[in-house]
Amino acid sequence: MFDIDSITEIWQTIARNKTRSLLTAFGVFWGIFILVILLACGNGFDKGLRSNIEGFSTNSAFLIPSNTTEAYKGYQKDRFWQPDMSDIEAIKKTLHGVSVVSPITSQWTYNGENNVFYGTKGGNFSMKGVLPNYNEIDRCKILYGRFINETDIAEARKVCVIGKKVYEDVIGTDKHPLGLMIKANGIYYQVVGVVQSYNDKVNINGQTNETVILPLTTMQVAYHTGDKFDFLMFTTARGYISKDVQEEVKTLLRERHDIAPTDEGAFMCFDFEEMFNMFEYLFLGIKILIWIVGIGTLLSGVVGVSNIMLVTIKERTREIGVRRALGAKPAVIIRQVMAESLLLTILAGIVGLVLGVGIMAVVSGFVNNTPSEDVMFLDPQIGFGAAIAATVIIVLSGLLSGVLPATRAIQIKAIDAIREE
Repeated sequence: MFDIDSITEIWQTIARNKTRSLLTAFGVFWGIFILVILLACGNGFDKGLRSNIEGFSTNSAFLIPSNTTEAYKGYQKDRFWQPDMSDIEAIKKTLHGVSVVSPITSQWTYNGENNVFYGTKGGNFSMKGVLPNYNEIDRCKILYGRFINETDIAEARKVCVIGKKVYEDVIGTDKHPLGLMIKANGIYYQVVGVVQSYNDKVNINGQTNETVILPLTTMQVAYHTGDKFDFLMFTTARGYISKDVQEEVKTLLRERHDIAPTDEGAFMCFDFEEMFNMFEYLFLGIKILIWIVGIGTLLSGVVGVSNIMLVTIKERTREIGVRRALGAKPAVIIRQVMAESLLLTILAGIVGLVLGVGIMAVVSGFVNNTPSEDVMFLDPQIGFGAAIAATVIIVLSGLLSGVLPATRAIQIKAIDAIREE
């Protein structure tokens, strides 16, 4: 379709009326440009919000025991109950929809006084007792050393993993933390690791950066809680729905702790999977809206190209008639008109695509290099797949805009064209 002679002829046709050609091409340019900008901004918001949940399992939920709200089996309502380690074993054995289950117990200081010390330096921080698999749900970066392991649990070792801020405020970055002894709530623990949360937007029972993490068994012994814990977290196995699994966990705990089957108030639950699915549906809707708006804008440009090509065909009636009289086949006329429309559209579309990508690359560099605690917009650029899709849309738009003019051109008869002139 595009050889040197045909391109030269097409360019001469376009150049006959530069102003009209530029105005026509602007519609396509603007449609692709707006589409690229919208896609890049949508990706920026998507990446920004996803960065706020980085490191956290999106198929997780947590369950906190609360006072009962119904009398049952001789027990009065408003009874406080606590799960224990035998519940964890029962969940693992009977509920196949649970992938990882992790109990947690905590210690807080409410008077604001320092409770964690190293030498003369101290700070006020929360404490948390967990199992090693906790790091599979609320993942964190290991800056020094390691996380809690199975040996720590089995031997109830007096070791701890501290958050980055605890390390900076209590020990100081001028000292290597591993092996040091810190005093937390009156008991000495050896530091075996320093961790940093991937983000501070989603956290369980306190920020990881501001927490002293102990083996669960160590905390149970130190604070005389036996085998009980404060609440549990779990992740849903592949192929299971978190909401259904959550109900199964609650049913099991009701049976084991003599809680009324209809007592919903005995639990406080939070389903992260449901929340994250809402975000997924929201962003899917935004992406669909972006494509609709972008393609709608582009279609207006396509209509403009098609209209201008119809005007051009009208002005070239004699030329087309002479060609038909000299033996030009309809396919040749169609190819010529489609080529003109396609070239004009591709040139305008590529300029819009390149300019849009270039502008968003500059914006992305500025956004990514601007420090911010609340990241809501990050790396606003279109992906390779979106760029390919935009290119395909440009080509299809060029072909679409030439269909009607080409149809009109082949309807011109040589004798009618000559007589009309």
